[in-house]
Amino acid sequence: MITAEMKSEYYQALLDKNSEYEGVFFVGVKTTGVFCRPTCPARKPKFINCEFFDHAKQALLASFRPCQRCRPLSHPNHVSELVRLLVNAVEENPEQRWTEKDFQRLSVDAATARRQFKKRFGMTFVEYARARRMGIALKEIREGKAIIDAQLTTGYESSSGFRDAFSRIMGAAPTRLGDHHVLKASWLDTRLGPMIAIADEEALYLLEFIDRRGLEREVERLRLRTKSAIIPGSTAPIRSIERELEEYFDGKLTEFATPLFLCGSPFQRMVWEHLQMIPPGQTSSYSDVAAAIGKPSAFRAVAQANGANQLAIVIPCHRVINSNGDLGGYGGGLSRKRWLLHHEKETPAPFDSDSRKIQQVDHG
Repeated sequence: MITAEMKSEYYQALLDKNSEYEGVFFVGVKTTGVFCRPTCPARKPKFINCEFFDHAKQALLASFRPCQRCRPLSHPNHVSELVRLLVNAVEENPEQRWTEKDFQRLSVDAATARRQFKKRFGMTFVEYARARRMGIALKEIREGKAIIDAQLTTGYESSSGFRDAFSRIMGAAPTRLGDHHVLKASWLDTRLGPMIAIADEEALYLLEFIDRRGLEREVERLRLRTKSAIIPGSTAPIRSIERELEEYFDGKLTEFATPLFLCGSPFQRMVWEHLQMIPPGQTSSYSDVAAAIGKPSAFRAVAQANGANQLAIVIPCHRVINSNGDLGGYGGGLSRKRWLLHHEKETPAPFDSDSRKIQQVDHG
């Protein structure tokens, strides 16, 4: 049930076009008969003309039709046809260097492509295509191909230009790469908004909401700590977590089986492992967690470890609240934390904390 207090909160989120509320609520506009997502770019209605819903189905049953601007029945930040066209074109010939003629051949405006890719991926289309070419170069170097061959494959006539671009995108110069660890990053659309997943071929390293504050620093710390190159792409753990997240949001799954790599101190890993033991639909306080791991006075350190978690939802830091019952903080936003806790209470699924097996991959 949506309370009067929640309605005021949701209306403010609507005015602010706050992406943290994606999937948390939908708003029906009585004067137009349409319903929208929180980030709809249309002119905002008066509060008196708004009706709020937990689910799109409720809005449809109340005779509201989907807004044609924000398309509430599609995923947030749904891929545009232009982005889809260009991504497919890159995959057909990933070694291609794009020119103005290539855009003209596809009847695509280069400036529009730049803007849409910047919004979607945080990089321009040219940067995206270059990163894809660099991924091929990385694979060739790891397989023993000469650097000069990889340089020519990616279209760089200057070796210094190739090395600079390689370092900027991959995080390591090609001559120093050797057995450099490779992580791949993918964009995942979810009910609560887009997330980024980073993994190698064995385990998932990071899962965060795209709009989380400080995400860029998180990714950079991960790259430096693991001494890895991070490139666009997909791996088996990424495909696994994408499937599991879909089942989780559909209320069909409460326990994740995707292998994880916990990149933290021994204390942090101890905390994160305990978080996975908190059953869905239940919560613990920071003091509870500290006591459970045998360090009852370390509740502040537990709170810091909780905030340092880089595997949202899978390691359920959202299940930790303040001792007084307040929700406390959450990197993805309190609206998402509230939604996740409510969703898990409404998901009837067995969970045996005594037999919970935490799948982790240790690279030594």
